[in-house]
Amino acid sequence: MTPLPPVSRVRKSVLCVVLCAGLAVSLTACEEKKDPDKGTNGVGKLSAMEIESKARATADAASAVRLSGTLVSKGGTYKLNMRLKQDGGTGSVTTAENAFELLRVGDDLYLKADAGFWTHDDGTSGEGSSNTDAEAALKLRDKYVKVPQGDPAYDRFRGFTDMDVLLDGLLGMQGKLSKGDRTKVGGVQAIKVQAEEGAGGVLDVALEGQPYPLQFARAGGKGILTLGEWDVDFTLVPPTKEETVDYGKQLPKSSD
Repeated sequence: MTPLPPVSRVRKSVLCVVLCAGLAVSLTACEEKKDPDKGTNGVGKLSAMEIESKARATADAASAVRLSGTLVSKGGTYKLNMRLKQDGGTGSVTTAENAFELLRVGDDLYLKADAGFWTHDDGTSGEGSSNTDAEAALKLRDKYVKVPQGDPAYDRFRGFTDMDVLLDGLLGMQGKLSKGDRTKVGGVQAIKVQAEEGAGGVLDVALEGQPYPLQFARAGGKGILTLGEWDVDFTLVPPTKEETVDYGKQLPKSSD
């Protein structure tokens, strides 16, 4: 006959099993309740207003950015692909009618487009007028045209190359802010900040590294913009004389 273990030893064994089981459940529960902000920059813990404020401050302090996407305005729909920094910018703008390239180095602004961009119908009759337009278009096509600073087009086109103007004008939120879902933009963890439940704009802010704005859906469906290559410097070089046409004090009208 096998002797039974003492009662005290049985109680200790049972207690040990219970404690170990409880510890295992606790550890599992801890693993299940992982901190979502672990390994991030911590802005996800902030309020929506604080996140938006940090994102804007980070953007304002940045030295460069690539901005691409669609912009809808009263003038139509524009597709932008611009690299911008404080002293200039370069890239392309596409509308329903035309596509053109812009390059600004300091205050010198250059525009390059095909002949169709420069062809226009201003209501002027006469074969001579049409011939003049055609000659101008052929002269200017696929060349960098230096835009005179006194020309009305200068400020309009310069705006596409001005980092501060574009960011201030395009990243505005309208209404009460709230935090949205966590997501990824270009493989980077991000958190959404939305105004009026999204109707007033939705901003995706990076949760990795600096809290840069990564994407912005404008209020009223007026376009979605992606922002990247923050603080990545690039070189702006004026076009050569062979690539450039200096048209004078005022550009001819364009079809844009």
